[in-house]
Amino acid sequence: MALFSFLTGFFFKANALLKTPFFVYYSKKSHYICVIFNKTMEKIFNNTQVAFSLKSDTELDRAYFLFKLIDNQPLVRIGTAVTNFAIKAHLPVEGLIRATVFDHFCGGVNENDCLPVVDKMFAKGVSSVLDYSVEGKEDEAHFDEAMQMTLKIIDFAKAKEALPFAVFKPTGFGRMDLYEKIGEKVTLTPAEQEEWNRVVARYDTVCKAAHQNDIALLIDAEESWMQDAADDLVTAMMQKYNKEKPIVFNTLQMYRWDRMDYLKKLHQKAEAEGFYIGMKLVRGAYMEKENERAKEKGYPTPICASKDATDENYDESVRYMIEHLDKMAVFAGTHNELSTYKVMEFQIKKNIDKKDARIWFGQLYGMSDNISYNLAFEHYNVAKYLPFGPVRDVMPYLIRRAEENTSVAGQTSRELNLIKTERDRRKSK
Repeated sequence: MALFSFLTGFFFKANALLKTPFFVYYSKKSHYICVIFNKTMEKIFNNTQVAFSLKSDTELDRAYFLFKLIDNQPLVRIGTAVTNFAIKAHLPVEGLIRATVFDHFCGGVNENDCLPVVDKMFAKGVSSVLDYSVEGKEDEAHFDEAMQMTLKIIDFAKAKEALPFAVFKPTGFGRMDLYEKIGEKVTLTPAEQEEWNRVVARYDTVCKAAHQNDIALLIDAEESWMQDAADDLVTAMMQKYNKEKPIVFNTLQMYRWDRMDYLKKLHQKAEAEGFYIGMKLVRGAYMEKENERAKEKGYPTPICASKDATDENYDESVRYMIEHLDKMAVFAGTHNELSTYKVMEFQIKKNIDKKDARIWFGQLYGMSDNISYNLAFEHYNVAKYLPFGPVRDVMPYLIRRAEENTSVAGQTSRELNLIKTERDRRKSK
């Protein structure tokens, strides 16, 4: 760390003399130091004209209003409770929800409804990942419906260049409790074993379709207590369908301190058995729930000890994957500007083309447009997760988005500052 401090001070002095942007990256784990002088370190994410080029003045005003509300934690809690009550009581609130929070964070109520949004974004170089965001359903009929929807999206995507990926959640295909039992090696009843066989069959059906249609398939990560079973199942799909290139992608939540070790072991397995790894890297979205459960049940939390440790874990995983692109493809899902700059610099250091299909950036629709559209403007591969589904069924997702923005330090204030900057720029024209 002393060496890092010395180098940082030295290069700041050099920067003052040479007026050359530079980037310093240091990893405590591997003692990896990277210093690069390059024009890409210009602050491209501050360009609000590019970031909000698709938004009308009215849409920009709505975004400002929404993030102002989200910035108020008590108001988010009250709004969540009132919305849940209104939905359960079947009050006529869908129109209001659709015109505000739904249209900001979602593409539409079905895949066809999303097409105008998909086409508009692709005109700016931003691809889409259609995400059927119906959550909290735990019966066989809904699991089969989610599988059919995923197959439909794969079929939809094969004829649409703007849709390079399909996606599903593990608990969209099977019960959380069942994943947990499998992960804990609990002996299943005959009925549970049949149920698990159906889960495996759903995975295999969609992975086979993705392979046949050459559409990359992102499989999300969820709570740690169900993730072992999901990881094993996704690995089995990689072994089967990633023999020529990465088609099936798992997801690593890098706020978990054990994920780098998991990635390295999976890499060893892929090298030994001859298959490719596809991986979406995220920080994670269940931190409070994870910490609370660990405390309640008396086991060590799986979450990193600090935000800095999570950031380092994330950046280290990206670096590791880019250094092993011969066997890997990475979907860097992040709203963190510094981490995004680091991915760009890793590509430059390795002389990897911006459009190399093995490296993608990803953000959620309705968030971090300054990252997505400026990356696309610079010709990097970038895709927005575009949630869709019936308004009432998507409400759990929307509530999670609001709560996540409220809990992530700086997330909402950054969005507000960018929107305000663009509104001021337009008014001054």
